[in-house]
Amino acid sequence: MTTPHIYVTTTIPYVNARPHLGFALELVQADVLARFRRAQGEQVRFQTGTDDNSLKNVLAAEAAGVPVQEFVDRNAEAFVALREPLALAVDDVIRTSRDPRHRSGVERLWRACADAGDLYRKHYEGLYCVGCEQFYTPAELTGGRCPEHGVEPQRVAEENWFFRLSRYTDRLHDLVAGGRLRIEPAERRNEVLGFIAGGLEDLSVSRSTARARGWGIPVPGDPGQVVYVWWDALGNYITALDYGTGGENHGRWWVGADRRIHLVGKGVLRFHAVYWPAMLLSAGQPPPTDVVVHDYLTAGGRKISKSGGGTADPIALAGEYGTDAVRWWLLREVPRVGDADFTVDRLVARANDELANGLGNLVNRVVAMVHRYRDGHVPLAGPGGDGGIGAPGGEALEAVCRQAPGLVRSALDDFAFRRATAPVWAIVDEANRYVDLTRPWELARAERDGAPGAAARLDAVLAALVRACETLADQLAPFLPGTAARIAAQCTAGESGLPEPSPLFRRLAAPEPEPLP
Repeated sequence: MTTPHIYVTTTIPYVNARPHLGFALELVQADVLARFRRAQGEQVRFQTGTDDNSLKNVLAAEAAGVPVQEFVDRNAEAFVALREPLALAVDDVIRTSRDPRHRSGVERLWRACADAGDLYRKHYEGLYCVGCEQFYTPAELTGGRCPEHGVEPQRVAEENWFFRLSRYTDRLHDLVAGGRLRIEPAERRNEVLGFIAGGLEDLSVSRSTARARGWGIPVPGDPGQVVYVWWDALGNYITALDYGTGGENHGRWWVGADRRIHLVGKGVLRFHAVYWPAMLLSAGQPPPTDVVVHDYLTAGGRKISKSGGGTADPIALAGEYGTDAVRWWLLREVPRVGDADFTVDRLVARANDELANGLGNLVNRVVAMVHRYRDGHVPLAGPGGDGGIGAPGGEALEAVCRQAPGLVRSALDDFAFRRATAPVWAIVDEANRYVDLTRPWELARAERDGAPGAAARLDAVLAALVRACETLADQLAPFLPGTAARIAAQCTAGESGLPEPSPLFRRLAAPEPEPLP
């Protein structure tokens, strides 16, 4: 039996400004999937990157009075720098303006679609939103404004290259309806099917070099046009695999992969679930197997975005409150369907209540009791101990520990990240209840007083609690890798027993309220 190969990607964001928490959500979700599947023995490649070749980047650079490449490089570095603050186990980061793999891959993809007869030139007039880098029909606007950015789109008239998207209507419908292209959650799958059923029009896939300010990848054989930024950007999923040169990574991680999983925001769903699969079909490439869609993070009810006003810097948040506090809020608070409103107060409250008071306090007092009552040596459950089952409440603790791996896997197979944390947290809750129920300090007093069976029961309780903490370390690893490693270290005995207990988390202070004007 061959080892499954899983390719996990995030979208690649525009670098017209520094990263925000909404993109951090996508990175953390992808990281959880990659870490979990690696722990299952699967071969995983986790890729992210930056979309450098956007007109948005050019306009932002002009507004800043900075050369475009310098501006793009500076902001792209901030995205690349998310690796450490968010504890990401990323395998590859592609930058579309700098990486030599990218241009050759985009050019090969273009030629493959041209050879299939799917590219042609025509004059076009339409309403274009620079923020979305896409044309809208009047019916798609909200009060005459872009539904994403709330601005009136520009009217653009020029001759461009078009892709015969309409040719792939039936094949795309069959892919999605038949589940070969799985879109989660189901609400987004239905959205895609409705979009396809409404009729697919051919797609403009180039821009004049003049309107693009000369920035981007020239259309092969037509230097007066640059490749449309979305065609360029979507190609990253295979250009980073050496598609342009026919490298072995393309065969291993795209053509031969068991799963090709894209994590995306709801605003770019049609690009990943309609346009991109059609491009691949045209080029003779297999489509993705999964498109996993998250909704938006908001702040004060406004979408968190680089240009939309609401913002939250994940690097600053991790620096102030800790990597685990940021990851945990993103995984525990964000629903599978629906936007989630972020505030620092909510992040602090979640971290203090669950990480410091719940998890941190549990591990600290378990290790402290092993030191206090057994000189740091984890006891083996003796006669009558039954590994903790002999003590009241042991069955429930053992059950949640036994059930957690399967429940976590089931949730992550469904890409339900918040649901995946629930069985892990059930262990914390049950272990804390078990401590309160069994009251080890009273068993220790009874042991000192010579009460029959007290020593064996205390051994059983301590052994069960240490095993619960070990299970927590194992099950938390995809979600909070740093925390999981610290728990494992505190529960790993050396020659002199367990290490001395040390706090897992500090209590966080909520930010001071801003003074009234």
